Amino acid sequence: MKFPLSFALFCGLSITCMPVHAQQQPQPGYHYTLPTGLAVEAAQEAIRVCEQKQYWVTATVVDMDGVPQVVIRGDHATVHTGESSFRKAFTVVTLGPEFGFDRSSGFFELVKTSPYAPQLATVHNVIALPGAVAFKAGGEMVGALGIGGAPGGDKDEVCAAAGVAKVANRLPH
Repeated sequence: MKFPLSFALFCGLSITCMPVHAQQQPQPGYHYTLPTGLAVEAAQEAIRVCEQKQYWVTATVVDMDGVPQVVIRGDHATVHTGESSFRKAFTVVTLGPEFGFDRSSGFFELVKTSPYAPQLATVHNVIALPGAVAFKAGGEMVGALGIGGAPGGDKDEVCAAAGVAKVANRLPH
């Protein structure tokens, strides 16, 4: 196999050399990321379900780093709904794996029963309200969908669950 001169010069200083394509294999620590198309579809379904009940919401999908992947502000949704939808999803991905919940209602209940959990609710971007549901692939959490804007987090969470259910069968098992 022949390599360009620039590759040979770079490898001249290395102990081992590999073609670039060999280095593109997943490395240890790799994790599945929800495809953007599925994230958009889930968010749109959640908004659609809420709008049927005349709840004007924002849907936010976050990845496992707590970074927003998709944010869709539905028609008539007020500005604060974006922040609450993000914070609910952020709470699920950052605290859910540690404390064993896959819905933000799990953290909401934990805050009511654990003497230590209320302090966690003061952490930046964490919120103790229902309204977010995790996406799971291969039994592992891979992101979360948060909804904000319905008259009660329990109603937000129903819409989030509908969005996640819409794409769940297309995630790896």
